[in-house]
Amino acid sequence: MSAPTMQTVMDLIDGRTDELVALTQDLIRFPTVNPPGEAYRPCAEYIGERLKKRGFTVEYVRGEGSPGDSDKYPRTNVIARWTGSEPGPCVHFNSHIDVVEVGSGWTVDPFGGEVKDGKVYGRGACDMKGGLAASIIAIEALIDSGLPLPGALEISGTVDEESGGYGGVAYLAERGWFSEPRVNHVIIPEPLNVDRVCIGHRGVWWAEIETKGRIAHGSMPFLGDSAIRHMGAVMEEFESKLYPAMAARHSDMPVVPEGARQSTMNINSIHGGQAEGFDGLPAPCVADSSRMIIDRRFLIEETLDDVKGEVKAILDGLAAQRHGFRYEMRDLFQVAPSMADRDGPVASTTAAAIETVLGKKAQFVCSPGTYDQKHIDRIGKLKDCIAYGPGVLDLAHQPDEWVGIDDMTNSAKVMARAAYDLLTRKRG
Repeated sequence: MSAPTMQTVMDLIDGRTDELVALTQDLIRFPTVNPPGEAYRPCAEYIGERLKKRGFTVEYVRGEGSPGDSDKYPRTNVIARWTGSEPGPCVHFNSHIDVVEVGSGWTVDPFGGEVKDGKVYGRGACDMKGGLAASIIAIEALIDSGLPLPGALEISGTVDEESGGYGGVAYLAERGWFSEPRVNHVIIPEPLNVDRVCIGHRGVWWAEIETKGRIAHGSMPFLGDSAIRHMGAVMEEFESKLYPAMAARHSDMPVVPEGARQSTMNINSIHGGQAEGFDGLPAPCVADSSRMIIDRRFLIEETLDDVKGEVKAILDGLAAQRHGFRYEMRDLFQVAPSMADRDGPVASTTAAAIETVLGKKAQFVCSPGTYDQKHIDRIGKLKDCIAYGPGVLDLAHQPDEWVGIDDMTNSAKVMARAAYDLLTRKRG
């Protein structure tokens, strides 16, 4: 019998395509919708039981006290570790198991895992249960090949990435799960396309702006002060000053798509006056409060203080110039930009694996939005972390979300090759 080689691993992955598809379907069928955080524990246990049977040591860690955690919706994470015969580094594959709400516009069952035309459909197929399944098949094939493997391999399924990751990777990172010497290299199988290595992401600042007014009878609005009109003035200042200023800034980060290489801001919502969801006629009142949620994405060339200060300067300017203008601004969420070294071990090794498997050079990119690299970098102080996985980023959170079967197979090959090379490379 000939000694096993990397081709042995590739052949094993090719022979497990049906298993890869079935695993992806099974994962999709857990409706792990966040919020509120449904089906986290059964999904985590499904992953854990599978890997335990294959020789992994499995631990479940609940993000107790994290946002949303409760006995009804426990923030249950699973971490599985396989240890080789000799000392060496640890390569960790981290995937989030939560998915966003279904939304409208679906033509297939969002939790059915339907297969057609070489694709697996369902909420989370692309983001990122296809990537999780590919990483499991990759590591199982690597272990089953018989290749000598030093060090350790880890696979985790973590929660709440879609709402900031505080009950998942952040909670674990605070407790040392994503720090050296326990873990040395991390690959997050987010859907950034099968030929791309994602080395980081832009920064984000979410905030609530509230304009204040004075209630009065709607037939005599001159006796009150409309908070909604004040919010309209905020919108006008944003349109005339902030948006043009952001559009003029461009990053040297390789952010995709091209439109995200500039600073951006999305207005998530505006509310004011009569509460929404009431079916009757509204009361005739002048609104004494209006609230706006902003989602500001910023570049590595910008500082968070400058980003906040820019908005505050507009609001302070209105307070100085506009009669009766009063406001409050509250931070909701903030993350600094993050970018790994493209010449670092995990990025360069994964890029080399892409070139070997796909026969073309990898593209280095950064994500327009954040993902759990932020916690591994900032809390775990582990810089050798990238995102790589199957799936088309533009399909994430869309109706009829899907992941390509060929892409999952190819990405599994890339992951297996990268993991092997990281385990066996000479360390300086």
